[in-house]
Amino acid sequence: MNHALQGRTERELLWFRRRAFLCAAAAWTSLGGFGAAQAQARGNIVELQGDALLNGQRLHPGQTIQTGDAVQTGPGSHLVFVVGDSSFLVRQNSQLTVERGATLFSVSLLRLVTGAVASVWGRGSNRRIVTPTLAAGIRGTGAYTEVFAQQDNRTYFCNCYGTIDMSAGTDRTVSVSQYHQSFWGEPQPRDGRSLTPAQAINHTDEELEFLARLTGQRTAWQVAGRRGPKDGGGALY
Repeated sequence: MNHALQGRTERELLWFRRRAFLCAAAAWTSLGGFGAAQAQARGNIVELQGDALLNGQRLHPGQTIQTGDAVQTGPGSHLVFVVGDSSFLVRQNSQLTVERGATLFSVSLLRLVTGAVASVWGRGSNRRIVTPTLAAGIRGTGAYTEVFAQQDNRTYFCNCYGTIDMSAGTDRTVSVSQYHQSFWGEPQPRDGRSLTPAQAINHTDEELEFLARLTGQRTAWQVAGRRGPKDGGGALY
């Protein structure tokens, strides 16, 4: 693994190695994934470690997170869940909402207030990730988003792979990435720019690979059979 840390611990990034998660992920896929869970009236939480709230009430592993719900994780916790063709890892001390798309089980908007989320989205349009300082239009991709509350909600955003319409302040760009193209959404312009380049921090290839697997997908580097420098530029070797 090749990753840098900023305000996160190595342990947070190695959740996918734990036996409990591996067993839960294997059970999720073997039982048919999200469609089967919905048909069988099972919950869509793949794993919950620690304490979390769903719409202000304690979240339990057997529950279902639907569009329109608000989720909050506590210290030392994390949450992995799937809605339709999208999967999400919510790190500790995060607060977000998932808003409804064309159906009850399709996400049109992930609004991250604080904390961090890694996500994989199936192909489609009219879906966005929004933070206090940045917006990203999703077309089918993997992404990592983190809001640094102690830095006036400065947002780190990595287009891990795919095509994303990026905006912050008055800045606009289209990010096309095969391997981690990263940005800062600045609370105040830096050298006249609100959308600035960033290095790859606080997430791993393996996290995105596991999230993709939960929805029957593969990352761009898995398809290509090679990786890149993970320098924030978005290119494969």
